Amino acid sequence: MFGFSDETYIDVASGNGGHGCVSFRREKFVPKGGPDGGDGGRGGDVVFVVRSNLRTLGHLKLQRSFRAENGRPGQGARCAGRNGRDVEIPVPPGTVIRDAQTGELIKDLTDVDRYVFLQGGKGGLGNWHFRNAVRQAPKYAQPGFPGEEMRVGLELQIIADIGLVGFPNAGKSSLINLFTNARSKVAGYPFTTKIPVLGVLRDGDQDVIIADIPGIIEGASEGAGMGYKFLRHISRTKGLCYMVDLSADNCLEAYDILSSELAKYSEELAGKEHILIGTKIDEDGAEERFSELKAKYRNMKVLPLSIYMDDLVDDVRKALLELSGERKEEGFTSRMDTDAHYRDEA
Repeated sequence: MFGFSDETYIDVASGNGGHGCVSFRREKFVPKGGPDGGDGGRGGDVVFVVRSNLRTLGHLKLQRSFRAENGRPGQGARCAGRNGRDVEIPVPPGTVIRDAQTGELIKDLTDVDRYVFLQGGKGGLGNWHFRNAVRQAPKYAQPGFPGEEMRVGLELQIIADIGLVGFPNAGKSSLINLFTNARSKVAGYPFTTKIPVLGVLRDGDQDVIIADIPGIIEGASEGAGMGYKFLRHISRTKGLCYMVDLSADNCLEAYDILSSELAKYSEELAGKEHILIGTKIDEDGAEERFSELKAKYRNMKVLPLSIYMDDLVDDVRKALLELSGERKEEGFTSRMDTDAHYRDEA
């Protein structure tokens, strides 16, 4: 039993090659049989397999070490040893492999189904290969080559089209519940969303994946709130949807604070195409605040939203579809199914 997990470390090792065999023919009517030692088998590979039915890396918390099988040694009569079995490590879409010591990116498994990470060692040659006119009875064979070992860090970066960014209680969970199949927790206190949530917004044959991450607060770069822990999950998105609570006293400064915090994490992330939504427009005084917000950011698409006003809901829905439109033109195909909702796994 395990919950949401988006990073872990594992030790992996490919198999050693089997040793070559030293053997000589022994037949009843062949008194001087020659060498016939077979080759050793190849060691198994370490293979990462992307499984679309996986949602987290939690299963890798239970098993931290993966080792492929060694190749079997060669045998007489020039029989080669069996190759070692590969070890397959299942991971969810969007997984990234890094060097555990340096943090260097090794492989991004997006749009990859199967990746051979470490190859097994080659098998050694049997003594049959070393015969010649001078050395007709070689009594040695080649040892198998060793496999490779490494400790790697795995990170999960959710594959989504649009990322929702906002302070706690800005209405992100309400929006994703409204437009998608997700069922994110909604309550009147901060940080009700503690793990990333994915939902699918459907428009005809177009699917738009929306990611809701836990709220960001000022000082996240210094570790305030949940810090930057989940920002990696919106790093792949086509665009961002900033959400500002119009009933909050700091609603006119909220966007500046949020975009500044994102820029401290990644200039590339902060520079993504985005829209700004003022939520809870039905609250007292919210319409006046929205007018000020729209005037302040006149060069940006700024929209009001109340989940109880259908015309405003339709405008926001169209804006989200437009924000993700380039994904479809580029031939993007989501790996997520229609129930792609990150919940605690049990």
